[in-house]
This record gives sequence, C-alpha cells and structure tokens, in this order.
Amino acid sequence: MQTVKSSDLDCPVDFVSVNENKVRVTAFLVLLTILAFIFTMHPVFPVVLAIDFFLRAFQLGKFSPLAYTSEKIGVLLKLPFKATDQAPKRFAAKIGLVFSVAILVFYFLGWHILLISVVLAVFASLESLAGFCAGCYVYTFLKLFAKKNNQ
Repeated sequence: MQTVKSSDLDCPVDFVSVNENKVRVTAFLVLLTILAFIFTMHPVFPVVLAIDFFLRAFQLGKFSPLAYTSEKIGVLLKLPFKATDQAPKRFAAKIGLVFSVAILVFYFLGWHILLISVVLAVFASLESLAGFCAGCYVYTFLKLFAKKNNQ
C-alpha cells in the first residue's frame, strides 16, 4: 500500500477501485446499526459491526452482510458505479473495527459508551450523507504522531 499526499493530507492508496456509492450505502447501514445500539444498548449491534468491519478491513468484504445488503440496495436504486480507491475505505473499516471492539469492551466493563458510539455515528454520517471519509484525516494524524515519536 502506498500513500498519496493531497494538500496536507496523506491517504493510503492501493490503486484498487471500489464503488463509492456502495461504500456510502454501507456507511448508512453502519449508521443505522450504531443508532439502533445507542437507542437500545443491546450488544448484538456492536457485535455485528465488529464482525462486518473485520471482514471489510481484511479483504473479506464478499462475506460482509452490510456490503452484500449495500450491493442489493445499489442494484435496486440503480446507483451507478463511481470509482474510488479501496485503501482509505479499508483503513476506515479498521478504525470502525477498533471503535466497535472498544464499544463492546467498555459495554461489558460497565463503562460509559455513549460518546464513542456517537463518534462512530458521526463518522458513518459523514461518509454516507456527505461522501466525506474521515479516515485520511485520522491516517495523517497517526503518521504525524508516529513520526514525532520516532524523532
């Protein structure tokens, strides 16, 4: 995986195209799932998200129930293929996996989890409704943080 610099952002790239419209529908399904958790506090929702994020983060997206559902919705709505690079989306899925696992761990420890759940909902909202992937910003921050710590 390479990194492409766009202004002050570093974004991972792997030159593999995915359908941005499908990605946005998937993000909307993530949003609905995390909202269901926020309103019910039932742990099945972050479990589903953790499994789904894992599958998409580690190139097993063909087994992802949310990606499958997004594909069917895309066909039903006749959404066109809009190419975007896969690497930032995989990185974002890894972030989603970390958030989902953290939500589960904190849930079972009895800690407050609303804030971390809302942050995940905001990230999913930005991607699904505005096409804005916060992953490049997080990636840039992590690279700067790692670079600063290695000096």
